[in-house]
Amino acid sequence: MALIVHKYGGTSMGSTERIRNVAKRVAKWARAGHQMIVVPSAMSGETNRLLGLAKELSPASTTPELQRELDMIASTGEQVSVGLLAIALQAEGMQAVSYTGWQVPITTDSAYTKARIQSIEDKRVRGDLAAGKVVIITGFQGIDDQGHITTLGRGGSDTSAVAVAAAMKADECLIYTDVDGVYTTDPRIVAEARRLQTVSFEEMLEMASLGSKVLQIRSVEFAGKYRVPLRVLSSFTPWDIPIDEEARSGTLITFEEDEKMEQAVVSGIAFNRDEAKVSLLGVPDRPGIAYAILGPVADANIDVDVIIQNIGHDGKTDFSFTVHRNDYQRTMDLLKTAVMPKTGAEQLSGDPKICKVSIVGIGMRSHVGVASRMFSALSQEGINIQMITTSEIKTSVVIDEKYMELAVRALHKAFDLDQAAA
Repeated sequence: MALIVHKYGGTSMGSTERIRNVAKRVAKWARAGHQMIVVPSAMSGETNRLLGLAKELSPASTTPELQRELDMIASTGEQVSVGLLAIALQAEGMQAVSYTGWQVPITTDSAYTKARIQSIEDKRVRGDLAAGKVVIITGFQGIDDQGHITTLGRGGSDTSAVAVAAAMKADECLIYTDVDGVYTTDPRIVAEARRLQTVSFEEMLEMASLGSKVLQIRSVEFAGKYRVPLRVLSSFTPWDIPIDEEARSGTLITFEEDEKMEQAVVSGIAFNRDEAKVSLLGVPDRPGIAYAILGPVADANIDVDVIIQNIGHDGKTDFSFTVHRNDYQRTMDLLKTAVMPKTGAEQLSGDPKICKVSIVGIGMRSHVGVASRMFSALSQEGINIQMITTSEIKTSVVIDEKYMELAVRALHKAFDLDQAAA
C-alpha cells in the first residue's frame, strides 16, 4: 500500500461529468489499496470569473487591503471543487472528506495573491487516511499567521499538491493535466513537438521558470528540495485503464541524469509571452546604482527576470530589466515616482509587448556552440534579439512578441527536436 497524491487541473474539474470521471479514477486507486490525497484546482475559468467581478468594482487599485480581499474571493473556487469531488466520491461508495487550506492547516506568509507555504500540519489528514477515507484538500491556498486566507499565485495548486506530498512523505505525486506529459515545446505551436519520457529536475525547473505552463515553478522547487517523485500525465485517458499502465504514462521528472539524457543537447524550447521590458536611460554610472533601482522594485514584491546594464559613457549608463506583464504598470509608476528622482535617471521607457524564448538542456554543459546555433537560427528568420541571458543549461532571448511563434518553430527545427532520440 502506498500513499499517493493526485492533483487535477481546472479543465479536469471543468464540469460535473469530468468531476465524476476524476472520482472514478481516484476510487480505482483507493480500491487498489492505496491511501489517497487529492488536490484539485477550481473549475476551469472560475478563478478568472471571480477576479473579473472584483476588477469591475476596483479596476485600478493594488493596495494590500484589496489584495487580501482578492484572496478571499479567489479561494472560493477551490472550495467548491473539493466539496463537489467529495460528493462524487461518496456517490462511488468511497468515504471522502474535503478540507480548505486553513482547515488542514497549510500555513503561508502574508504576501497576498502570491503567498509561499511555510508549514503543513499533517495530524488531521493522517487520521482520516488511517480511517480509510480519501482526503481532498484545496489547492492554491492557505492561511497566514494572522488568520487571513492567502493564495499562492497562478498554478498554485501544483505547489499545494507537491507540498502536501512532501509533508506527508507520499510515495508519488501525480499531476493530472490536459496534456499527457512534458513536451519538447507547446504542441499547439509546433505540431512536431514530442512528449519526453523523462526530464531531469534541473531541466524541468528551467522550463517552468522560463514559461512552460505544464508545472508552476514553485511546485518543481518543492519537488527538488524534498525529493518528491513527480509525474505529469493526462486526466483525459479513460479512467478505467490499468493502474500499472497509468503509473508508467506521462513524463517522469527524475533526479538522476542517465546516459540517454546526455545525447540530447537541447531537451526543449520554452517561451513566455507574459513579459514586459522596462528601461531607465541616462542613469549615473556609480557603485550601488543597481540596488538603488531594483531595491524599491523588490520591496514592492515585484519579481525581476532578465537584467542588462550597458557599458557606461560619460558617467552615464542605461539599465534595462523585465518583469511580469501584470506588474508592468506598477513598475513604471514606481520607477517614475520613487526611483527616477533619487537616481537622477534622465528617461524612462517601457515595452509591454515582448516575449522570452529559451532553449533548455543539460547536454548544453558538455557541448560548445549551442548559443551561436540559436542566434543563427533566429537571424535567418530576421528576428532581432533585444536581450540575452544564459545559465549552465539554458539560453534565453528577449524578442518582439509578434515573432514568438516563428522563433519557437525555427529553434525546434534547428535543434532537431522533432527527431526522437536514438
